[in-house]
Amino acid sequence: MRDDIILCGVGGQGTVLASRLLSTAAMRRGVPVKAAETIGMAQRGGSVTSHVRIGEGVSSPLVGRGGANLLMAFEPAEAVRQLAYVRQGGTVVVSNRPIVPVSAVTGGPTYDLDAIMGYLEQRVDNLVVVDADAAAAELGSSRVLNVVLLGAAIRSGAISLDADDIREAISIRLPERFWELNLRALDWAH
Repeated sequence: MRDDIILCGVGGQGTVLASRLLSTAAMRRGVPVKAAETIGMAQRGGSVTSHVRIGEGVSSPLVGRGGANLLMAFEPAEAVRQLAYVRQGGTVVVSNRPIVPVSAVTGGPTYDLDAIMGYLEQRVDNLVVVDADAAAAELGSSRVLNVVLLGAAIRSGAISLDADDIREAISIRLPERFWELNLRALDWAH
């Protein structure tokens, strides 16, 4: 069992919680795990990136370029920014909901979602696109996109953890009042 995972998104999307759920699941399984997060800009809607390395022989928490077997991207442009970390044959699980930066609204470069998704489709052999709006509508909340993406990553076969591992991590990491919604999010598929 060896997983090198990059999670990326924008502050407030739950990227850090998703990395902690992965880490907790691995620890509960008794598998070594190392993780690192960049959360300095999280409160300002800036980029957030987490590295999670699961398995024997991991000496550093950081995944090197071309080393990730899984990239979980909570925002499409962030997926493009982190794509160099994905190894040949790796999997990218990406939300299709853009978070348009302020610069694109105030006269800076435009945000072209079609071009971004096209770029990913051309360069990623194992691309899983999650319909974030459909998930939010069916689940009644957009705040569980992180767990929806975890479920999609598990179903893709890109990581060695399974849904039961994440279910247990949810029960450890989250208050009980959030369990039911997050468990439904983990199982959501479209």
